[in-house]
Amino acid sequence: MTTSTVTAQAPVTASPASTAPDPARLRRRRRLAQWGFVAPAVVFMLLFFGYPLVRNVVMSFQHYTPKTFFTGEAPFNGTDNWSNVFQDALFGKALWHTLVFTAGSLLGQFCIGLALAVFFSRRFPLGGALRSLILLPWLVPMVVSGIVWRRILDQDTGVLNSFLDTLGLGGHTPWLTSPHMALLSVVLVNIWIGIPFNMVILYGGLQEIPKELYEAASLDGASAWRTFRSITLPMLKPVITVVLVLGFMSTVKILDLILALTDGGPADSTQTLGTLTYQNSFVQLDFGAGAVVGNVLILISAVFAVFYLRANRTEGK
Repeated sequence: MTTSTVTAQAPVTASPASTAPDPARLRRRRRLAQWGFVAPAVVFMLLFFGYPLVRNVVMSFQHYTPKTFFTGEAPFNGTDNWSNVFQDALFGKALWHTLVFTAGSLLGQFCIGLALAVFFSRRFPLGGALRSLILLPWLVPMVVSGIVWRRILDQDTGVLNSFLDTLGLGGHTPWLTSPHMALLSVVLVNIWIGIPFNMVILYGGLQEIPKELYEAASLDGASAWRTFRSITLPMLKPVITVVLVLGFMSTVKILDLILALTDGGPADSTQTLGTLTYQNSFVQLDFGAGAVVGNVLILISAVFAVFYLRANRTEGK
């Protein structure tokens, strides 16, 4: 009788080296996943920001007219557009008006917004309701605000002149029809519009300041002005930087408000770089000159954007 023995074989186990994931492959997958999330944003930026920017720069070196839309011909003319714009006396006036308009608006908006933020940082009855009402100028479309203020500032039928006439202070001030008053009037209206933005951002910054600092200053006998100068302003510095830079970038290119109020007049006294871009491109149909002024605006905004980023980086360190 034959006997047979069965030899049990041990199960084959894979070595750790064969089952362990490849680190290089994991890194590639992780990198692909990261690019998958970033790619839509990159495509969006290239299509809606990169292409218009490059196209505007190219257009500033072309003889681009309404005929170009039908023929597609836009011959390059070198720096003719740039030299024509810079030699135009209106460009210098528009640049100066832009600086005055921007500086005056930022100064008024920031000072009044900071004062209101400090005022509303103290709790009192109906404080929340009043803050909500102050937000209304910011929520109303700028064109609507411009039309309303144009009616208010009308020399003959405006509410403001009627009110001043009732008080015996003279009711015939040419707020929007005098070359000496128009720019000031536009600045005041823009200050009224921008106060809520400054107040809201600065109010939020005030809420982040530790209350213990104010308590310590009170125990030391510091006055209200000394407390504001030594505690509030230094602690608000990052917020102030954000408010001023963002305010500058939104104010320097304002177009709709000025068009609604004065349309750049009278006698070009409220002509800014924004309105000059509009006039060159869509009134005179000189798209090359309009692109030049637009590029100047972009360059100015880019300089302040770099300042904003560097200021944030410095604060972060």
